[in-house]
Amino acid sequence: MRYAIYFAATADDSLMLLGNAWLGRDPFTGDPLAQPGIEGLSDMRFAELTSSPRRYGFHGTLKAPFFLRQGETEKALVSACEDFAGRIAPFEIQKLGVNRLGKFLALTPDQDEPDLKAFAELCVRHFEKFRAPLSDADLERRRKGGLTPKQDVYLKDWGYPYIFDEFRFHMTLSNKLEVETEAEKLTGSARAFFARETGIPRGCRYFGLYVEPEPGAPFQVRKIFELTGGTAPCNAQLSDDSFTRKENA
Repeated sequence: MRYAIYFAATADDSLMLLGNAWLGRDPFTGDPLAQPGIEGLSDMRFAELTSSPRRYGFHGTLKAPFFLRQGETEKALVSACEDFAGRIAPFEIQKLGVNRLGKFLALTPDQDEPDLKAFAELCVRHFEKFRAPLSDADLERRRKGGLTPKQDVYLKDWGYPYIFDEFRFHMTLSNKLEVETEAEKLTGSARAFFARETGIPRGCRYFGLYVEPEPGAPFQVRKIFELTGGTAPCNAQLSDDSFTRKENA
């Protein structure tokens, strides 16, 4: 199994409901969902253009998928999630928008969100002890996408290149879009579909533990955790020594 720490919310959260419907799968139950109709695209083509994020489940990456390190257990990981949730306070982001991220479509913040960035960094560091090192094959596969020297160091040391100062929060809504007319159709439709959840402040009080039961299988929600602590992410990042920092070479 692989596990991942994702930005997510409860099954009845309005953004989660929209995201699950857009991608066509409920990661809580595993059930397929009817996707919205996209003018100018067949239902089959829309399903094809959302196949990759559908497998991962609607989410924003905080700690990228990892195998458990030898000697660690799912029970211990769940317990660590519960402890983490009990120490970090809920926070707010100003707004999300539907934007083009390279050739992908995603929900992204429309401005800097310091607490969100700090929260992601805390997740990367706090759950690192559970992550097994990447295999040589995994390292080679990741490097084929082209990485900067800094990103390569992050990949080797932390298992994922897009963290810390390279992090950009996103909730992926499509595969790589190679046809501009299709990209324009999806962008316009997504902006209308997510309109009631974008452009407004959003309280962030949950995160999720997702699991991939076997290689290539759809990710499923194992558990959603509620933030109930008293320390804002930015303050925890700066002052809480128990969130151990692993130094890069």
